[in-house]
Amino acid sequence: MSVTTAIIGLGIMGRRMLEHMDRHEGYTPVALWDPDATACAEALKLAPEAVIAETPEAAIAAADLVYLACPPVLRKAYALAAAAAGKAVFLEKPLGVDVAESEDLVARLAGFGVPAAANFTQAAGVAMTGVAQAAQSGALGEVLGADIVVTYGAWPRAWQVDADWLRFRAEGGMTREVISHFLFFSERILGPLKVVWARPSYPADDRLCETHMLARLEAADGRARHRHGQRRRRPARPAGADHQGQQAQPPDHRFLCRCGLGRGRIRPGWTLPEDPRAASLKAQLDDLLLLLDGRPSRLATPAEALRVQKLVEAMLAGV
Repeated sequence: MSVTTAIIGLGIMGRRMLEHMDRHEGYTPVALWDPDATACAEALKLAPEAVIAETPEAAIAAADLVYLACPPVLRKAYALAAAAAGKAVFLEKPLGVDVAESEDLVARLAGFGVPAAANFTQAAGVAMTGVAQAAQSGALGEVLGADIVVTYGAWPRAWQVDADWLRFRAEGGMTREVISHFLFFSERILGPLKVVWARPSYPADDRLCETHMLARLEAADGRARHRHGQRRRRPARPAGADHQGQQAQPPDHRFLCRCGLGRGRIRPGWTLPEDPRAASLKAQLDDLLLLLDGRPSRLATPAEALRVQKLVEAMLAGV
């Protein structure tokens, strides 16, 4: 039998997950909710057999699994409501923006004992699996550290423009949305990290998110993780402004592993799928079924997501 699923938050991530859950034989999206009527209409085009619930609470009550793609500040309340009702919880990252609130969330989720995971998209993907296996087998030699470069022509990216909150410092920014994935990846390979120093840059308008981030993180044994994330500066986009053409500078994501065999992009011999994003989501959903069945999975635990959140918020504060 497939798992009945509710999705709260029908922006780009919610609709993307809805599309892939609807394709997957293991899931049946039954209840959807978002305060935006346009987002709801777009979601129903992807899964016309699902129902737009009157309230998020009604969506939670209708399903066995609740996927949360709403903005970060709202996730705790919905996650706890779902867990209290005995529902499994799958959260987008970050868990939140307040570390103390997220510590409380993780502790309470554990207390409810329901299956719970965070959606770091590479957790079950080919890159993470390949690197982990290569590191464990010694194919990479001694892993000494890693470098990351993340560059965008503008933020948010064109496909994220409808999620206007992403450009604001309160909940958005590329460190929370993108760099967090690389931090999770690094902790899986190097072990728990700590922020040694971080130098975020912010625009004159203090409502807006970081424009650049430089940081150094280290593992407990001293192996270094150099972080360099930035986007090209340009005037902040006013709400509702035309986003056309903002991606003139191609985005760049580089994860460079430093190991005993040299330094280079991580790819020790496996073949990437034709559509990495779709393959990654399919792998996440496959492993989510394992979690729901009480079996080991590769998904990010709430505790892992909390560790990443602590690193991110320390970096944004500047250390």
